[in-house]
Amino acid sequence: MKKFLLLVILLAASGSQATSLSPLQPQDIFELQFVSSPIVDSRGKRVLYLRNSMDIMKDRRRSNLWSINTDGSQHRPITSGAVNVSSPALAPEDNRVAWVAKDDTGAQIFMHWLDTGQTAQLTRLASSPKNLKFSPDGQWLAFVMHVPGSAPVMGKLIDKPEGADWAAPPTVIESVSYRDDGKGFRPAGFDHVFVMRSDGGSVRQLTEGDFRHGSSVSWARSSKALYLSANRSENWEQSPRNNQIYRVDIDSGNIKPMTARLGQDLTPAVSLKNGQLAYRGFDDEKLGYQRHHLYVMDEEGGDQKEILANRDINFENPQWSADGKRIYYQYNEKGRTYLASTDLSGNTKQHADDLSGKAFSRPYSGADYSVGGNGVFAYTVGGTGSPAELAVGRGNSKPVQLTHLNDNLLGSRNMAGVEELWLKSSADGLDIQAWIAKPPGFDPAKRYPLILEIHGGPFADYGFHFSAEVQLFAAAGYVVLYVNPRGSTGYGTEFGNKIHHNYPSQDYDDLMSAVDAVVAKGYVNEKQLYVTGGSGGGTLTAWIVGKTDRFRAAVVAKPVINWTSFALTADNPTFFTRYWFPAMPWEDPTGYWERSPLSLVGNVTTPTMLLTGESDLRTPMAETEQYYQALKLQDVDAAMVRMPGASHGIAARPSQLLTKVSAILAWFERYAASKK
Repeated sequence: MKKFLLLVILLAASGSQATSLSPLQPQDIFELQFVSSPIVDSRGKRVLYLRNSMDIMKDRRRSNLWSINTDGSQHRPITSGAVNVSSPALAPEDNRVAWVAKDDTGAQIFMHWLDTGQTAQLTRLASSPKNLKFSPDGQWLAFVMHVPGSAPVMGKLIDKPEGADWAAPPTVIESVSYRDDGKGFRPAGFDHVFVMRSDGGSVRQLTEGDFRHGSSVSWARSSKALYLSANRSENWEQSPRNNQIYRVDIDSGNIKPMTARLGQDLTPAVSLKNGQLAYRGFDDEKLGYQRHHLYVMDEEGGDQKEILANRDINFENPQWSADGKRIYYQYNEKGRTYLASTDLSGNTKQHADDLSGKAFSRPYSGADYSVGGNGVFAYTVGGTGSPAELAVGRGNSKPVQLTHLNDNLLGSRNMAGVEELWLKSSADGLDIQAWIAKPPGFDPAKRYPLILEIHGGPFADYGFHFSAEVQLFAAAGYVVLYVNPRGSTGYGTEFGNKIHHNYPSQDYDDLMSAVDAVVAKGYVNEKQLYVTGGSGGGTLTAWIVGKTDRFRAAVVAKPVINWTSFALTADNPTFFTRYWFPAMPWEDPTGYWERSPLSLVGNVTTPTMLLTGESDLRTPMAETEQYYQALKLQDVDAAMVRMPGASHGIAARPSQLLTKVSAILAWFERYAASKK
């Protein structure tokens, strides 16, 4: 499918609209930019952030480090060009910033002196570093890096004659989880924490053992120890949610557990004012959705207590205020991402309700923020009409947006308007939240085709966030409906677990009720309904066409089709079998089968296209292939679109996003009512 088809569709749609502004165009995707990873300095005077853009020649995202004063002045780049900066870290004296970027030897650590503008490469590492963190005294940098190990072998061949052309040796696998989506086979070895002097020099491995230490780190106030989260349990491969907080002594490497429970303890954050440690976690109840609670303890692990125990939200990214009196955190609730803070007595303040910007392609929640000196915080701000920008605030004052990276382009575009919709599910009257994106130049007197777009996860949520795909669908003349059915996050623990060991189920009714609610508004042509979704949304799309023939066409993207084959071939089998099902596939084959869309394929008459990345290890290509073959054997109109080189993040590259949208629109156009 060529992306020019989408352009033709969009231009045709825009020509009939009573506006001088055109809708979002496919080529605009390469022009859009967004903000991530803000860092506020210790004085609250300056913010560093990553500016992300699209390279049309290399078809890649690029990220450069920029600086701007909190009053909006002195907005300038620190890096530029075709680079990808990651893991920026600001020194406590505010005079240096470190980051990771690739050179001809791979990903390396660089240091930039903000007063002189000089930059130096500090490392020549064999593996890629990540999660940089300055010590409070500014003398050390900690980071995480993979340490290669010896790959297992099975038997030994005779020595190969010099110059002989033999077959490559086999890959021997003995671990439970042996590959990761987007990365492929896991190399032998483990991630460990390293330290080095912040002015360069030798690198020293701090943690040991056959365990993965891949989390972020937080320094002790003394700069003589650091805290990290890791799963160092004896049976760690079989216990994917058993992370504890550890304290590691810098000189000796001695490691001390700070928590000890069956469950997850993550993201330690130390107050440099009083040494207290904030973190988040939960007691593992083997539920599909388990929210992270907020905890505090002292530097030695004593006086552990939960803060805001009765607040039924998922606490994310705890950070201390500079004075050590408050803990900041972000959370998602009813389609919005909030920034709030609490003191140790549970007195809360809400600082912002418009955090956004991590997804870009689809309207998922997520954001970045940072707290600096003098109560100043910065975060990625956004909405349905624009990718993430940078905003700053202080205390209870209204935050101010500092950047306007996309105004020049989007000011000349007629973007789809998005409105909120609440409805009752036909299953049980449960309150369901949804959003309707209307085509630019929307006329309520007309009747439009509708696309139901379903999120993945399934424990995830859509909301008031920018989505390039939704905007392009709307620009092509469709009303786009996206919904948070039961199981979505942001509505409390009970709502999230309504699909525990029961997915798909009544989430189908939630989605159909949302379609009914929009059709009842009178501007949707009930004979032109279409459905699509990716990952968990692809699974639900396949489930839907096995339950009803009300949709003219469907696009099933990167789905689970057969829960047994998925559970035993996906990249995280210990998680899926232990948290999404009550038993192993061979113990309960009927339970796995009854929840598999493949069990309903005999009912399908809806023309169905499948769209999956050929390198997808989360929902492997075999899931798509078996459903495609089953549809063909049923004599259902079907097509399979295979995305070369794409992993589960099927729209990771700009051209892949456009290819995905173009293929979906082409399939729906093929089965449009006007062509029958």
